Amino acid sequence: MARNDHEDWQFPPQVLREYALLADGERGALVGPYGDIAWMCAPRWDSDAVFSSLIGGHASYAVSPVGRYVWGGSYEDGSLIWRSRWITDSGILECREALAFPGEPHRAVVLRRIIAAQGDARVRVLLDPRAGFGRHPLRQHARDGGVWSGRAGDLHLRWSGGEHAKTGPKGNALAMEFTLPAGAHHDLVLELSDQVLPAEPVDAGQAWVATEHTWAETVPALPDMQARSDSRHAYAVLRGLTSSGGGMVAAATMSLPERAEQGRNYDYRYVWIRDQCFTGQAIAAAGPYPLLDDAVRFVAERLLADGPELKPAYTTSGGPVPSQRSLQLPGYPGGADIAGNHVNAQFQLDALGESLLLLAAADRHGHLDADGWRAAETAAAAIAARWGEPEAGIWELDPQNWTESRLICVAGLRAISSAGAPPPKTGEWLALAEKILAETAASSTHPSGRWQRAPDDERVDAALLLPPIRGALPASDPRTLATLRALTDELGEDSFLYRFRQQPGRLGDAEGAFLLCGFTMALALHQQGNEVEATRWFERNRAACGPPGLFSEEYDIAQRQLRGNLPQAFVHALMFESAARLTHPWDGPK
Repeated sequence: MARNDHEDWQFPPQVLREYALLADGERGALVGPYGDIAWMCAPRWDSDAVFSSLIGGHASYAVSPVGRYVWGGSYEDGSLIWRSRWITDSGILECREALAFPGEPHRAVVLRRIIAAQGDARVRVLLDPRAGFGRHPLRQHARDGGVWSGRAGDLHLRWSGGEHAKTGPKGNALAMEFTLPAGAHHDLVLELSDQVLPAEPVDAGQAWVATEHTWAETVPALPDMQARSDSRHAYAVLRGLTSSGGGMVAAATMSLPERAEQGRNYDYRYVWIRDQCFTGQAIAAAGPYPLLDDAVRFVAERLLADGPELKPAYTTSGGPVPSQRSLQLPGYPGGADIAGNHVNAQFQLDALGESLLLLAAADRHGHLDADGWRAAETAAAAIAARWGEPEAGIWELDPQNWTESRLICVAGLRAISSAGAPPPKTGEWLALAEKILAETAASSTHPSGRWQRAPDDERVDAALLLPPIRGALPASDPRTLATLRALTDELGEDSFLYRFRQQPGRLGDAEGAFLLCGFTMALALHQQGNEVEATRWFERNRAACGPPGLFSEEYDIAQRQLRGNLPQAFVHALMFESAARLTHPWDGPK
C-alpha cells in the first residue's frame, strides 16, 4: 500500500471470504483485512454508498498497523461485534468494531476501539468518506478539540477520537498516525446522518455497553441446535440484515459478480419476499423467536397492500425497488457497477406460496393474528387468480410455468388449510391445491418419472427439492425419489449442488455451486431418514465460508472461493433451518 500521501493510500478489493460484516438492522458495512471499511451505504441499506472501494470507488475508512503484519479476526459470540487482529513485528494490535446496535433509521454510528493487546502499537487511521458512490467528498469540515464535523453530499458527519488527525493537500480526507502504549485503547466514533446530528457526540463507552447488551438479549441461546455456535452466528447475521420495520435485505452488497465477466451482477440491498419467507420458516423450525414475527409482519403488510400485484421485492420501507442503472465505477474485479434491480418488473408465483408457508409456520407457534389471516386469504386468492400465468420463478428467469413455483403453491395452500382456516376456506384451498398439482403433474412430469423444470424444459432443477420438504407431496412419492436421485447424479459434486445445467461440460464452468441448494439437499436427505448423508451435505456446505463465517450465494468448488453478494441471507436461513432440523428426527411434512 502506498504511504507517501495519505490521500493516496490504497485498499484494493480482497477475495470475499476475508470480509466481515458489521450491521445494525438499518445498514451494513464490510471490513477487510487491511482494517478498511470497503463498503457502507448510509443512512439506509438502499442509499448511495459512502464507502465504496469494494466496487472501485476511492472512499474508505481504515485502521491499520504500521509496518509488516498478518491478519486474523473473529466475532464475539452471538453478535456482529468483530475483532480485527494483526500480528506485527513488535506485538499484537486489535480493533474492536461494530455498528451501534440497534440502529437508528436516520443515523449510523460506527464504533472502532483500537487496542494494543501486546506491546506498543503504531497505528495509521484514514477517514475518507465520499457520499453518492464517491461523487461527494468530505467538505465544510472543522475540528473542535478531538471532534471533527463536516458534510459529504447530503450526509452530516461527526468523528470523535481524531484529535491527532490532519487534512491532506486536497482537504478531502482525515488521517493520523500515532503510537498506542501496550494495554491501552483508543476509541473512534463516526456518526453519519441525513438529518442534523444531535448536539452532543455519541459517548463511546456508553455506546459499546448498549451494543453489547442489545446483542446479548437479541440472539437466543439455541441450546438444542446442531453446530450451535454457527447457528447463533447465522441468527445474528439475519438479525443484522433486518430493519426495524421487519424487512430483511437479501444481502448487504451490490454488483459482486457470480462469475467473472459474465454480466451476472445484481443489487441485493432490498427485501425479497421469498427470502423473507425462507428466513421466517427457518426460525420457526427452532422456535417462535422475534425474527419470525418480523418476517410475518413485513410479508403480511405487503400482501394486504398489494394483493395479487405483490412484487417479488421491496425496499425495507416497503417502497418500490428502483430500476437498474450504471454508476460509472470500475466495479469489483470481474464485475460491473449495477445499482437497482430489474426484479421490479417481474411476477414470481412462488412468493405467494412461500407466504402461505410462512403464515402457517407462524400459526403453529400461535403467532398469527387477524391481519395475518387476512393476508393468508389474500395470498390464496392471488394464487387462484394467477397460478396459470407464466412467471419468473425462484431463479428469476424468463417467464414460464415453472414447476417449482406451482408445487410450492400447492404446499402453501395445504399448510395454511391445516393451520386452522375456516372450513369453507379449507375446502376451497385444498381443492385448488389438488387442481394445481394435477395440472402440473400432467404437464411437467419427465418420462423418467421425475419432475422437470417446466412443461417445455426437461432439465432437472435443484429448486424441486423444496416442494416435498414443504409438504406439496409425500417424501415417499415416486416423483420425489426420482427427482432426488437425478439431482444427486446430475447436479451434485462432492456434496455440493448446482442449480441446473446451463451448458454442456463441467458444471462449475457456468457458475458456482449454490449453497442454498446444498443445505436444502441436507433437509431432503434428512426427510428421507438418511441421516449420515444429510449430515455430510450439511457439514460440507457449512464449511463454504471464510474466517468471518459469512456465506455468499455461490461457492467455487475448484478455487474454494465465495461468489456473488455477501452475506446472502437465504443461505444463512437454510443453514439455520438445517441445523435446527438435523438435531431431531424429521418433524416436518412426511
